[in-house]
Amino acid sequence: MRSISTATPTFLASTTEKSAECTSAPSTISPEFEGARDQAIATLRAQLPPEALSTLEQPLTHFISEYFQSLSDAAAAGVKNPDGSAVTPQQAVKNMLTTLSYGLKYGLGKNKFIFEDVRHRALRGADFNDTVIDARYENEALKEKLGPDVTTDFYAAGCDFFRPSMDLEHSLVLGKDNLEKAREQLAAGENVIFLANHQSEADPQVVSCLFETCGKELGDLASHVTYVAGHKVTTDALAVPFSMGRNLLCIHSKKHIDADPETKPAKSKQNMAAMNSMLAGLKEGGMAIWVAPSGGRDRRNVDSGKIPIAPFDQKTVDMFRLMGNKSKKPTHFYPMAMVSYDLCPPPDFVEAGVGEQRNVRFTPIGIAVCDEVPNVGGAEKRHLFTEKAEEDCIKGYVDLLKGLKMEKYIPEEYSS
Repeated sequence: MRSISTATPTFLASTTEKSAECTSAPSTISPEFEGARDQAIATLRAQLPPEALSTLEQPLTHFISEYFQSLSDAAAAGVKNPDGSAVTPQQAVKNMLTTLSYGLKYGLGKNKFIFEDVRHRALRGADFNDTVIDARYENEALKEKLGPDVTTDFYAAGCDFFRPSMDLEHSLVLGKDNLEKAREQLAAGENVIFLANHQSEADPQVVSCLFETCGKELGDLASHVTYVAGHKVTTDALAVPFSMGRNLLCIHSKKHIDADPETKPAKSKQNMAAMNSMLAGLKEGGMAIWVAPSGGRDRRNVDSGKIPIAPFDQKTVDMFRLMGNKSKKPTHFYPMAMVSYDLCPPPDFVEAGVGEQRNVRFTPIGIAVCDEVPNVGGAEKRHLFTEKAEEDCIKGYVDLLKGLKMEKYIPEEYSS
């Protein structure tokens, strides 16, 4: 950790964004978790060079404080880990310091992990005793870069980090029959695209942890989903270790492309390469994709406190339908409603060039997999497909909020 750069990366920048308010009643951290939190902060400070403290200390200590509070709340609620053990302060220390070490090692400095492929495959760890090994781990450059982390399953590490902050006992999965149908279609070599709303940076972990509650087969399905994401997830230092453990298809948004005319040609070229890579995967069949057609996260209405779903973009949905048709493989579209806002509340406003403060809360979460939307209709009626997908997503979202007793977030226009 001593080789970190003193330059301020995006995730550590001081922020003038108005942060999301705590959406649940304030709680008091237990003395045991408070002591462990202070230990983690002291360890961080001891390993940061003095010249970096002014830029790194405040945002990282905030993140640490949020995380330890969430796990303190989980422990007080009697949450158990998958192996039946209790959530402990020592677990919080290990999770946090390991994650920060990954972020500082692979998100910054000379050992920064570069996502060279527009379609990144999750790094699940090398098992050199296995007769079949991921060919990438035979690459000496990757083995040298990962060093002792070469056997690390970054997918599992990301789930293990966020899982204790999820109140899974009171969480909700709706549309399990649709999810099982999607699994069967994937097993038959067909493609599935989930058209989802997006509420939290931890949404991939939300999908994984909730699918796991539905059984091993659906948990395995979650590990194979490819997430369509902006390039921030491969450049933001704190996001990098979580992204290393995910199947990703990185695409520059139109707003991001147009922001800098000088880099627009290169970004457009990367997007074309991403589309070609996605099409190749769809042609192979059995590909599951998660995409948020809105292009960003849902934002809280600061006046009403309601959380509406960001509108689906017609052109985005059209593009995925076109790719599905070009693949010559049956491609199925399922709207997916997600409730995860309270887990990692995003800032209420986004300002260009400003970093984002990380928040973590202990909360129930939810997913609703809605009925498949038939991939039919000509060019003159393509808007009906998008409208139907968004309408179903909103209905599933409202059902989730009601089931989770979070009716306070339902926008008035959804009640009509």
